[in-house]
Amino acid sequence: MKPISFKIEKKISGQLGRAGHLDTPHGAIKTPAFVTVGTKATVKSLTPEQVRDLGAQVVLANTYHLYLQPGDKIIKDVGGIQKWMNWSGPTMTDSGGFQVFSLGAAYGKELGKLTKIPAELLLENSPDIDTEEKPKLATIDPNGVTFRSHIDGSAHYFTPEKSIEIQHNIGADIIFAFDECTSPIESIHYQGQSLDRTHRWAKQSLEYHKSKENSKTQALFGIVQGGRHENLRKESAGFIGSLDFDGFGIGGSFAKEDMKNAVKWVNEILPEEKPKHLLGIGEPEDLFYGVENGCDLFDCVAPTRNARNGGLYTKYGKVNILNSKYTNDFTPIDSECNCYTCKNYTRAYLAHLFRAKEMLAATLATIHNLHFIVGLVENIRQSIIDEKFNEFREKFFISYKN
Repeated sequence: MKPISFKIEKKISGQLGRAGHLDTPHGAIKTPAFVTVGTKATVKSLTPEQVRDLGAQVVLANTYHLYLQPGDKIIKDVGGIQKWMNWSGPTMTDSGGFQVFSLGAAYGKELGKLTKIPAELLLENSPDIDTEEKPKLATIDPNGVTFRSHIDGSAHYFTPEKSIEIQHNIGADIIFAFDECTSPIESIHYQGQSLDRTHRWAKQSLEYHKSKENSKTQALFGIVQGGRHENLRKESAGFIGSLDFDGFGIGGSFAKEDMKNAVKWVNEILPEEKPKHLLGIGEPEDLFYGVENGCDLFDCVAPTRNARNGGLYTKYGKVNILNSKYTNDFTPIDSECNCYTCKNYTRAYLAHLFRAKEMLAATLATIHNLHFIVGLVENIRQSIIDEKFNEFREKFFISYKN
């Protein structure tokens, strides 16, 4: 018996998108759904009750960070991540593969999951990027990755088996195979080498997972990589899709221009009947592109990170609450929003909290941003059920200006 089950309820006519129902050991997820990020087994500035009340269905935690603090064995001893963080709903953990990127190729550089790339580096035969500056906290070899702790500098070695072992101890409902998340500006030669490594690690992750009792209660998703190259993306989708994973993640740091195409290439090949998770993508316009091209789940730190820095979502686009014009603005953040923050507080009050550096600022802003994004994906789902997805997307894009 599989630890999860997935049922497609409605498809978008002529497109890959669909609305579905994903059952996990800790409850159902109505898809498409936004997965709230709780990196260290906490959604920053919020209690689990606040996370639930704003509409979140599922929380994702970070394997690498929980391994360092408090330690995966402590979480296992207390009974798993749900008990550790007092969250009764579905949970996920990533593999640590993103830290290969963030602590390696991206360390000290302005590279994220979606990156604007200079035109000359978007050429198919672009040269290797300058490699004089070595990754500072992550070093890759054929068998795994050596991480230097960002906390105390101590060395830690992750193999596929180690990553899965840690995730077994943490105990999330859905876990991911260990992979290498590459920079979009790496050469096609390096992307090919990395893809071979990710495919080997996927098989090792799956074999180790299947050999343990945890495979009966935890679902394992394989991760498709391949950078911005169509041939590599399709090769990866074919290989990962042929393995007995419970679902799939679509990984990598994307050039902003390539995300839609890369997702479509992949989901045209992956088994339709299994759930797909687009890793690290969560801006409103990108959610529409992901859904229409066949993704069921999304996670991203953008809503919470933007909130803590005063960036708030509205139906007309993002606003910076620190802008002077909001000092005397006694309206809600978004007049059509029914979140706790918008029902009880004004833009002027939020602006005051941020300027006064009060902790409540982050809480109220995060409640609003997560409610906005979670609610947006819920509305996208309903538009699919109602056969009005394209109409809803067009109406949203006319209003929303990023």
